[in-house]
Amino acid sequence: MNSELRQDLVSGDWVVIAPNRSKRLSQLVKKEKRIKAPQKGCPFENPQESGNGEPIILYKNSHDWLVQVIPNKYPAFIPGVHKIKIKKNGPYQTVDGVGYHDLVITRDHDKNFSALPFKEANLVFRAFRERYKTLAEDPCSAYVSIFHNWGPRAGASVYHPHYQIIAIPVVPPDVNHSLSGSFNYFKKNKKCVHCVMIEHEKKIKSRIVYENKEAIVFAPFVSREPFELRVFPKKHFSCFEDTPDGVMEMMVDALQASLNKMERKLGDPDYNFFIHTAPILNKKKYGYYHWHIEVQPKISISAGFELSTGIEITVVDPDDAAKILKS
Repeated sequence: MNSELRQDLVSGDWVVIAPNRSKRLSQLVKKEKRIKAPQKGCPFENPQESGNGEPIILYKNSHDWLVQVIPNKYPAFIPGVHKIKIKKNGPYQTVDGVGYHDLVITRDHDKNFSALPFKEANLVFRAFRERYKTLAEDPCSAYVSIFHNWGPRAGASVYHPHYQIIAIPVVPPDVNHSLSGSFNYFKKNKKCVHCVMIEHEKKIKSRIVYENKEAIVFAPFVSREPFELRVFPKKHFSCFEDTPDGVMEMMVDALQASLNKMERKLGDPDYNFFIHTAPILNKKKYGYYHWHIEVQPKISISAGFELSTGIEITVVDPDDAAKILKS
């Protein structure tokens, strides 16, 4: 197909789908042997013995720990006891970097999220939700960001699988962008924009990568990155933390399945996944929003055009991406 500009239904941003610019898949996706760091000297093999703080949350079996949440030794945000105040610095506004920065660590040194036993993968999301609810009680918390960096190209500085939970005093601009776009669509059409996309993807089927009773995974029609995926609960839930256990388990199943497909078909790429959910404050007013997980493999690099225009060029058609991942 020829290049095509596509407008995102939520943000209104434009993306270029330009499959003619791509090389063959074997050239675009280069399988590189993942360099495994030794267990000896790993700061997360025995976190407390390595000088990390005591667990905030700890899940164990009869003989060992399985998942623990600890404070980050090098936090981007630090807890404070005062109220958030916007201050002036000449023409600029500033807010103190008050918040929390935690790590969720799994026991096995080599098993990333897709390789975890299903029970342990669910424990990771249980830790996410339990910690989220605690952080949401702090009046300084406006938003809680939950994400995973797998591999050095995705920003992971430690090989041992770990996840991050960061509570901040402002709503991030990308989330605000998504919220405002979702609200505008709802105001105009009286429908959730994400529910509309889910129904459309179920109807045409070509971009669906995985589906179970409660969750669906598809390559977005307006993909910013090659092989980008979105994982949605089929039913409408605005808030990650309020999702029923059965639905959350199916979201975990869908995320694991899609990551496994990505690893098998794309040569085990580095990737990020993150949760987009409604903000903490006045969350009832965000009933139009639909929380979800975004997965972005690190295959392409933004260059001059993308940086100068804000328009991403995606060199793999999302239909082709889904077909490859399903094959």
